[in-house]
Amino acid sequence: MRFLTAGESHGPELTAVIEGVPSQLPLTEEDINIHLARRQKGYGRGRRMQIEKDRVRFTSGVRHGKTTGAPITMIVENKDWKHWDKIMGAAPLEEDEEKEVKRQITRPRPGHADLNGAIKYRHRDMRNVLERSSARETTVRVAVGAVAQVILKQFNIELCGHVLEIGNVKSVEHSFGTITELKEKSEASEVRCLDADASEKMKHAIDDAKKNGDSIGGIVEVVAVNLPVGLGSHVHYDKKLDAKIAQSVMSINAFKGVEIGVGFEAARMLGSQVHDEIIYEEGKGFLRRTNRLGGFEGGMTNAMPVVVRGAMKPIPTLYKPLQSVDIDTKEPFSASIERSDSCAVPAAAVVCEAAVAWELANAFLDKFGSDTLEDITDHFNLYQEKVRNF
Repeated sequence: MRFLTAGESHGPELTAVIEGVPSQLPLTEEDINIHLARRQKGYGRGRRMQIEKDRVRFTSGVRHGKTTGAPITMIVENKDWKHWDKIMGAAPLEEDEEKEVKRQITRPRPGHADLNGAIKYRHRDMRNVLERSSARETTVRVAVGAVAQVILKQFNIELCGHVLEIGNVKSVEHSFGTITELKEKSEASEVRCLDADASEKMKHAIDDAKKNGDSIGGIVEVVAVNLPVGLGSHVHYDKKLDAKIAQSVMSINAFKGVEIGVGFEAARMLGSQVHDEIIYEEGKGFLRRTNRLGGFEGGMTNAMPVVVRGAMKPIPTLYKPLQSVDIDTKEPFSASIERSDSCAVPAAAVVCEAAVAWELANAFLDKFGSDTLEDITDHFNLYQEKVRNF
């Protein structure tokens, strides 16, 4: 599969086109909308989430509740567009209109794509950069990931994202039973944290940052269960599934680090403390006694839960702006302020979940085929039987 997204933060709509989804997959708009609603929740979100009520609309690739095998087009309208149609419209402006509505942004915000994008694409108005580089684009990234989750769910593969840290507040409680329990605990918290005490402390940390005109980041974790052994490959660098997941997570706005399993802690541990002993259970096959490597060995899944963490920096749009330099006058100024969240870590857990789901579904279809759901199911069941009897 592959996908493209299009659209700007204050444009009329956001669009995603997915190619390679198998035919006969049951898929409805509500399958997507539940995840779009999850992305909009979370303590610390800004006023934009009160304006937008994101809903997807299929315009191709789905007929009567099932995929056709053709490219799927999904559109999410920006409800705030009515206030931006002149500023962001495609039609040329008259001279008097240009003076009235086109306020050029010439003061780049530190930590954003503004200055680099303006230099690269020769824009004197950096709105041409910030509108596309905005995290609003993750709306349709989540929609794409939701389609991937529907594919995986057909084979009992499920995922959940939750929050481990916000600022210097860490969750002490990481344990959960089933993936269903993890989802319930995560969704019950305003910050998607399994630890009730830590959740309250995280909210206080977000409030303090907001009061000071600042922002705050954190660490999220995605857990995926019931994966078969052997997704990905060891034979080429670009076939290693853990590497693909790392790239996908790092492509999320404001993410600056990725860990799988014990991650960077592995560098501080002995080999005997890192690697997972192999065991064998009749009827189940080969398993690992522990899961320190987060479900991967040699770039391939080993049938243990996949565990991925991503580190999100504080959002760079601050209501206490940092110093910048005007690209026209070259004079120092306080950076311009765009509407923003004080913390988007709980929402980032949903985006990270979508990114991981996409890569897992892609690897799954690479291995078991991609034409029809029936053929994929036959291939998967036969493979699983061979694995059990290996």
